[in-house]
Amino acid sequence: MENKGQNFIEQIIRTDIQSGFEKSSLRFRFPPEPNGYLHIGHAKAIGLNFGLGEQYGAPVFLRFDDTNPAAEEQEFVDAIKKDISWLGYRWKKETYSSDNFNQLYNWALYLISVDKAYVDSQTSEQIASQKGTTTKAGQNSPFRDRPKEENISLFAKMKEGKVKEGEHVLRAKIDMSSANMLMRDPVIYRVLNKAHHRTADKWSIYPMYDWAHGQCDYIEQISHSLCSLEFKPHRDLYEWFLDSLPTNEEQLKIRPKQREFARLNLSFTIMSKRNLSKLVENTVVSGWDDPRMPTISGLRRRGYTPNSIRKFVEKVGVAKRENVIDVSLLEFCVREDLNKVAHRKMVVLNPLKLTIINYPDKEIELLSTENNPEDLSAGTREIPFSKHLYIEQDDFKENANRKFFRLSIDKEVRLKSAYIIKAVDCIKDSKGNVIEVLCEYDAKSKSGSGSAESSRKVKGTLHWVSSKESVRISVRLYDRLFMKESPGSNPEGDFMQDLNPNSLTSVEAYAEPSIDESKPGESFQFQRKGYFIADQDSSKDKPIFNKTVGLRDSWGKKS
Repeated sequence: MENKGQNFIEQIIRTDIQSGFEKSSLRFRFPPEPNGYLHIGHAKAIGLNFGLGEQYGAPVFLRFDDTNPAAEEQEFVDAIKKDISWLGYRWKKETYSSDNFNQLYNWALYLISVDKAYVDSQTSEQIASQKGTTTKAGQNSPFRDRPKEENISLFAKMKEGKVKEGEHVLRAKIDMSSANMLMRDPVIYRVLNKAHHRTADKWSIYPMYDWAHGQCDYIEQISHSLCSLEFKPHRDLYEWFLDSLPTNEEQLKIRPKQREFARLNLSFTIMSKRNLSKLVENTVVSGWDDPRMPTISGLRRRGYTPNSIRKFVEKVGVAKRENVIDVSLLEFCVREDLNKVAHRKMVVLNPLKLTIINYPDKEIELLSTENNPEDLSAGTREIPFSKHLYIEQDDFKENANRKFFRLSIDKEVRLKSAYIIKAVDCIKDSKGNVIEVLCEYDAKSKSGSGSAESSRKVKGTLHWVSSKESVRISVRLYDRLFMKESPGSNPEGDFMQDLNPNSLTSVEAYAEPSIDESKPGESFQFQRKGYFIADQDSSKDKPIFNKTVGLRDSWGKKS
């Protein structure tokens, strides 16, 4: 009977335990290839594997699938470890496919010895042409029946670096007429005369993913090998390799079980490492950690929290079918999380001078306001108030209709945590643009003073900063990197055509002086504007803030 509170992976594990599998033998792994940075799609696999580890009290291994030295670097290993740790997960053991190169090589020799592998001396183009199609069987390689001794000798030469790249490959001998194209004598070793970031120049041959993946699962005694859905056709090969291994490995009692789940697809986002690399290489973005990138490091720099990403993954769930998740859900999760924890700040992004003509000329008043109305334990802070302020340009219209609840001539609004004001006049430049608003304030209407006037209701509330006491800051207004929900869905299939030309704009803004106390990585709600984070390059001399997300979804209105 199905447990409705469990996803289908949990149901598989539950059934295995009920069928006699020892719960203490459960073991999971997350196996990234260190050829790039982790992205939000990886967060789903991370959350699934580490979540199962937490749920069952089982160990989770972090295994680096480092079988392609042409694309892998230590930089990526370090970044992956940093991202997983930042998300709040801890692995039991750090392993590498390269830890098992000797064993994988010896097992490959065993396959040759039992006539289940052979060295093919054809070009990759010739091999591909013989593969056949989904409706037509493939053709056997002319080298398929090479004598075992010759295969072993050639394979040894490949290992010793005596063979050029592309001259020979080692293929499994399975079935060139199999309905599953992956079973048509797949390549399991190729020659790569390149240094490896861990093994240096020790090896000149490297195992293919399908050969390394399942066998490393077996060596590490992974009980459930969880992969994204595109690896479902690989399951037959996974099982064939396990069936073909020697049976005298007494210490290897657990046979891993591969099961597949739908990967995470996000609207307005690309996930392909190759395409993400193109954005970096073409300087469309500043790097892998550009706040517009869907990488974990980019999201972190954008201001996303570990809790918001974990909550997002939880809400998405684990499914058997591919679907596209609206990026608004991810934005909702960070908005919901930051609302609870982010301190509020008053920041004016597009300043318009405001002068209170009946306020004392040289007086500076300190007004108290809550740091976070959602968290009273966050305390209060004081903001300087004076005769000369800045408000947002779009918070004033000289002549406005009844639906405009901000400042206009002869209308009242409340300045947040301060006084009620009424605009009486405005000053314009030679082009007719308003450059200053003249107001009067009600001295008895101070917020929190307890007077009858302080509780008087007006329809609009504006944020503001004192012009003289404010701090100048740089603000990067990030938006979605792509204009289309499915980047690359145009007739040319070119995702670069769908780039949003307004994904980044920078402005100089004015902030309340307490912003000086902020540290890189600290998030705030800029009142009435959204959530922002102090960038990693921010300093007291040059404060820089990145926009994380607005206070509400604005893309729904655009579309």
